[in-house]
Amino acid sequence: MVAVAFVGAGSTVFSRNLMSDLLAYDDLRDELDIRLHDIDRERLRTSEIVGHRLVAARGARAKLMATTDLHAAVEDADFVITMFQIGGFEPATVHDFDLPERYGLTQTIADTIGIGGIMRGLRTVPALVEVAEAMHEFGAGARMLNYANPMAINMWGLSALADVEAYGLCHSVPITAQHLAEDLGIPATEMDYLAAGINHMCFFLKLEHHGADLYPRLEQLHRDPQHAPRRGEWGLHDAVRYEMLRRLGYFVTESSEHFAEYTPYFLKEGRPDLVERFKIPVREYIRRCEEQIAEWEELRQRLEDPEHPLEIPASDEYAPRIIHSLATGTERVVYVNVPNDGLIDNLPAGCTVEVPATVGGRGVMPHAIGPLPPQLAALMRTNIGPQQLTVEALRTGCREHVYHAAMLDPHTAAELDLDQIWSLVDDLIAAHGTYIPESLRQPGRAAGEVA
Repeated sequence: MVAVAFVGAGSTVFSRNLMSDLLAYDDLRDELDIRLHDIDRERLRTSEIVGHRLVAARGARAKLMATTDLHAAVEDADFVITMFQIGGFEPATVHDFDLPERYGLTQTIADTIGIGGIMRGLRTVPALVEVAEAMHEFGAGARMLNYANPMAINMWGLSALADVEAYGLCHSVPITAQHLAEDLGIPATEMDYLAAGINHMCFFLKLEHHGADLYPRLEQLHRDPQHAPRRGEWGLHDAVRYEMLRRLGYFVTESSEHFAEYTPYFLKEGRPDLVERFKIPVREYIRRCEEQIAEWEELRQRLEDPEHPLEIPASDEYAPRIIHSLATGTERVVYVNVPNDGLIDNLPAGCTVEVPATVGGRGVMPHAIGPLPPQLAALMRTNIGPQQLTVEALRTGCREHVYHAAMLDPHTAAELDLDQIWSLVDDLIAAHGTYIPESLRQPGRAAGEVA
């Protein structure tokens, strides 16, 4: 059997998508031993019901169990998929938005970098390390496949604090490739591309159709931000990425609503004209969460109702593809987030980079990219600094490094002075309480007090 543990399986819709993809493989579905784990018993129960319905719908002989016991979930597992949000929407995510706004610091998603991403990293890395330790104690060389954000901080923290073979997975590369194919009017299957960088700041270095460079055509599209295409289920404008294409010469893989807060250019106190011009959805993640929470009960009833047809989507996520490749030797290329061990020459060694990897009988083999265009590497380093300092805070227990991470964040530094940054960090750490490691909850120097 191929044992796959889902840690954070109470994310029912995402769990359903991953299980559906796994069960779609004819040469894998009967060999699966699926373990669902979550600390929320009610959400876990719904995911278990959905899992059994999927197994039955596929006519599979897969095993499936649900447990709130982490050790039972990861025992002798081959793969452990992590997909949780420590602290949940309330109180943690709400704090990450509301407290900065009192200082005049607005955010859109707050899950990658920025003050929200830093705080989420402080909450999440220790939980990932706990999973890795359980895997080491109760497992047999399992691989961790992580979806939890902030991806770069989390994977860097795991590399620094745990001994585990782990790969960070994100769907922004293939989704953006599909978007660009639609914008250019060509089939996505005919587009040849190479992307590399850091998670959510990964750029298409090559974009071709039948050997022809697509960038000259792409650069002529949507030059007016007001006419930028609208994307996905949320219908948000993609003006920021097209603006950055014109400034940098390359298209980034993460959405405009994400990318707007990774730089100091778009979200500025007293500049509502920028928000309007580039259609930037301030507090977008709060809006999404509130909408999903409001719809959850109705969705739960549909998912659990045996009389209601169960949607069996094909999400094409990377984790099922990696599991299938490693279990069967089927070779394919995916994108992974891994330590920079000679993969990108002009980014710091050890930082988390996102690169293509060949997966198959030889394992997971990340591709060496060489140097990135200098302007892209320089922009990434503005985000790598706060990532590194967040990990250093977790590694050393030194609270001052949390202040340093916030000081160096491009968006935070552009909006707040040093006293404000110090005070905001204090407020957030106090609000998050025990979700933050105890060593970092010890009082630091007062705002304005120097070493």
